[in-house]
Amino acid sequence: MKVDLILSRVEKAKRTGADSWVCCCPAHEDRNPSMTVRELDDGRILIHCFAGCSVEEILSSLGLSFDALFPDKPIEYAKPLRRPFPAADVLECLAFETSIVVMASGDLLQGKPISEADHARLIVAAARIEDGRKIALG
Repeated sequence: MKVDLILSRVEKAKRTGADSWVCCCPAHEDRNPSMTVRELDDGRILIHCFAGCSVEEILSSLGLSFDALFPDKPIEYAKPLRRPFPAADVLECLAFETSIVVMASGDLLQGKPISEADHARLIVAAARIEDGRKIALG
């Protein structure tokens, strides 16, 4: 399975379904899983980074080419997918971003000022949550 090649090169890979995983994205400094990987029935592999890394950046970081995402045999007919990632994968990544927002709001409620770095991270969290919403809606 080609998906094993990808999973062997990433950190913190965790199975979230029969053919889906979350893991740390190798294209950016990632301490918590923000990338989803899914293997389709026909052997194609889908990857998505909620931080915004492109597929090309991810594959380059792994030392792989786009061929790694496709089966060795040609696909005669591949049906389009309505939702390429299971909702559980999207929610797993969004749960972490939500925790960032909750921690910042707790500090604000206690009257602590928010740093520029924390404000920038909240903007990233908001963007990732919006991206997750769009993916979940199809």
